[in-house]
Amino acid sequence: MMVMMMVSLSASQILLLLSSTLVVLVVVTGQVKDTSFSRDDFPSNFVFGAGSAAYQIEGAVAEDGRTPSIWDKFTHEGHMPDHSTADIACDGYHKYKEDVKIMSDIGLEAYRFSISWTRLLPYGRGAINQKGLEYYNRLIDELVTHGIEPHVTIYHIDHPQILEDEYGGWLSPRMIDDFTAFADVCFREFGDRVSHWTTINEPNIMCLGSYDSGQFPPRQCSPPGGTFNCAAGNSSIEPYIAMHNILLAHASVVAIYREKYQAKQKGLIGINVYAFWCTPLTNSSADVAATQRATDFYTGWVVNPLVFGDYPKIMKKNAGSRIPSFTKRQSELLKGSFDFIGLNHYFVAYIKDNSRNSSKSGPGDFKSDMNVKLSVTNEEMPPGPFLPSFIPYNPSSMQNLLEYFRDYYGNPPIYIHENGFGTPYNETLNDISRIHYVNGYIESMLDAIRSGSNTRGYFLWSFLDVFELLSGYVKRYGLVHVNFEDKDLKREPKLSAQWYSNFLKKNAKLNTQNLDIQLSHSH
Repeated sequence: MMVMMMVSLSASQILLLLSSTLVVLVVVTGQVKDTSFSRDDFPSNFVFGAGSAAYQIEGAVAEDGRTPSIWDKFTHEGHMPDHSTADIACDGYHKYKEDVKIMSDIGLEAYRFSISWTRLLPYGRGAINQKGLEYYNRLIDELVTHGIEPHVTIYHIDHPQILEDEYGGWLSPRMIDDFTAFADVCFREFGDRVSHWTTINEPNIMCLGSYDSGQFPPRQCSPPGGTFNCAAGNSSIEPYIAMHNILLAHASVVAIYREKYQAKQKGLIGINVYAFWCTPLTNSSADVAATQRATDFYTGWVVNPLVFGDYPKIMKKNAGSRIPSFTKRQSELLKGSFDFIGLNHYFVAYIKDNSRNSSKSGPGDFKSDMNVKLSVTNEEMPPGPFLPSFIPYNPSSMQNLLEYFRDYYGNPPIYIHENGFGTPYNETLNDISRIHYVNGYIESMLDAIRSGSNTRGYFLWSFLDVFELLSGYVKRYGLVHVNFEDKDLKREPKLSAQWYSNFLKKNAKLNTQNLDIQLSHSH
């Protein structure tokens, strides 16, 4: 029986736990069990794919008119743990045809990727960069030609540095108009071939990482939230301000899409949220209440305004005047401003109440407002940034999460936008643990669908090994191995790619003892 070590986590520790980029999931298993379900068990309109994001895969950061994003500045200042940048990354900008061919060989039904704001609109607004426009048109056309649905994220934490310098990015309401104009360009130029749009990726993680812990650009933080030496910031209020502007920008973009494009293009639009499954450490009433509080702070922070028109009541009570209020008009604009919700889910979190022990001295922040202890590991977590070496394998969390959305939020359409397994840089192609993990979570998702969940798609993170936003090149999540030491960045499908391909193509229950499918790929 595992003994869970409960500790009170700093903002940086919470971010590392929540983020998909640094989680090491160690699963001890001698052999992967045969899959007890098939592709045919899922609804006919269900879609399976894999994902990436512009800054993490494209490279070519100074080519063909692209200007710096906030991540370019951040990485070039040396803030990554491995001191890396994504100047080259996977060179997806030049190798997109090869990559789409590998997707087709695997049998991916859809591909989730993002648009680089600075590649399309180098100065944040105004004239379109023709070279950037041509690149995304070619990529989308290549996907469509191979029968792969493009699922496009408009913003994946990478706005132009010029807008950050001009008015402070998401801390300013001016960002709402500029983001809406950027999205309008995307709809106009690509919407005839793109039927699934996500406005913003993981705003909850972004607000904590960018404005609380300081682990993401623009690296804003202060005590009590920030654990890094940030040059500026206010962790007590800035995460709440940024989220407020992000939600209003999302609602503005959805309104434009519905008014100008949706009837003709017949697409769907939604937002993405990082959502892990919170469960009480004990059955005490305090821990049960703390678990709902944690869920409200992490997930409800984004989703409640979209479903109910306002932040969770407990957030408003505990944060007080530090969390902005919506006007009646803004609340009306937000409520129902989605056709689907994208979820990024990786693991379960055990929650213990911390209300009695929480310090009330000094300014409050997200952590002290939430007042919980959170753990997913049986190792005691030291203060400061950390990397747990073991996280329990608990795929039932996927079913629990989806059923929560079914019951609490009225069963909206859901796409699992990210779910995956991180391994060390020196992993082999024989990634049995990844197969074990993905198999378990897909089966759990199917159980949720059978119990009435309106889940419509699953995207494994990630298609390739990419530049990870918290760890650089230290961790690998890809179905396809990328040799970052090779000047040609050779791609090579892992065993997990063969497993996924068998599942997608054969529509039969898999025998994991016979993963012999041959995937063609160029070197």
